[in-house]
Amino acid sequence: MDVRKLQKLAVAALEEIKGRDIQAINTSKLSPLFERMIIASADSTRQVKALARNVYDRVKEAGGEVIGMEGEETGEWVLVDLGSIVVHVMQPAVRLHYNLEELWQARPKKKTQRAEE
Repeated sequence: MDVRKLQKLAVAALEEIKGRDIQAINTSKLSPLFERMIIASADSTRQVKALARNVYDRVKEAGGEVIGMEGEETGEWVLVDLGSIVVHVMQPAVRLHYNLEELWQARPKKKTQRAEE
């Protein structure tokens, strides 16, 4: 499945169950492992699990491949691996702590030469 179509499908599945603060990050130039990362917040462990399960189900129904899902046991952070896209559904405190948006959107700083004294 085309990565753009898969991204739209995953975001729609998150919006369907009221996922909050949904962000899609293009990681194609940062990692050879996946092309996109989608991050969403949920208010409770039950909602985290429901959001992740909805992404899983919608992708399967559309004929897409789901490689795996991790974190359903605790429900604080569930990762859904769609191959070219990795979906993270997190409770706000966990999301704030790990701050994946900043980590994956960080740009390398240009090296500057220090003036000799």
